[in-house]
Amino acid sequence: MRILFMGTPEFAVPSLEALIAAGHDVCGVFCQPDKPVGRHQNKLQPPPVKECALAHGIPVFQPTKLRDGTALAQIRELAPDLIVVAAYGRILPQDILDQPAMGCINVHSSLLPKYRGAAPINWAILNGDKETGVTIMHMAAALDAGDIISQVTTPIGPEETAPALTARLAALGGELLVAAVAALEAGAAARTPQDEAQVTLAPMLSKELSPMDFTKTAQALHDQVRGLFPWPSAAAQVGGVRCKILSTKVEAGKGAPGTVLESGKAGLLVACGQDALRIMELQPDGGKRMASADYLRGHPLEVGKPL
Repeated sequence: MRILFMGTPEFAVPSLEALIAAGHDVCGVFCQPDKPVGRHQNKLQPPPVKECALAHGIPVFQPTKLRDGTALAQIRELAPDLIVVAAYGRILPQDILDQPAMGCINVHSSLLPKYRGAAPINWAILNGDKETGVTIMHMAAALDAGDIISQVTTPIGPEETAPALTARLAALGGELLVAAVAALEAGAAARTPQDEAQVTLAPMLSKELSPMDFTKTAQALHDQVRGLFPWPSAAAQVGGVRCKILSTKVEAGKGAPGTVLESGKAGLLVACGQDALRIMELQPDGGKRMASADYLRGHPLEVGKPL
């Protein structure tokens, strides 16, 4: 099948590679523009999907707008049978959705209708979910609201971080996508409407989510650390210094929330509203990532005192 692929980050790469490996004619790739990087923002970093496409000799398009007619003209020129979208980062206007004869389908990293939006993987972890998955759906004008073609479910590991889960879901998404495209070709793709009563949202992450509240359970804080890693990161004041909290464990422990229960070679143990949280790794503002035990050697904390 002649397919136009739209995607930008690392999550989308396995889907693109799966389509290529399955023998489909990927006639072009749309992705977000290259981003400035470096201390002076004077270098441009191509997105992972662009690098993958170029490695396979596939033409790449990086429009800054989708509603000025330029992208639509390019799509008409490419004449795809199907558009596949995976974490592209832009909402497709109706005139683009209407172009391919076989429509547009999307690879979404949640079990829709749960977690529509930009950060479904993060919010599944933040909310303490035990499982998540990938959905392939027919695209509609409303955000992540199209009919479902297929889904696959996977457990979320108790120590799994957002990047680790993203990598697993990306691989699952590629496999599920190839099967969905085959079903479309055979005229056997399902169209299961989403239950609007079950819709939840997964909005973009922000630094407002970072501060840790030790009156919460240790498990909730552990989920916050995993779900916000590597950005914007959970954060707490440690001995008066704001630190990103990068790695934690839930342990038994009692005390007033925020009280230091242990401080030494085994790291930092802090009482929570329920149980205790061992801070394994942190990064002080302006400093480097390190084990909490190493940090404590230069910034000792007294047991029994507030963090």
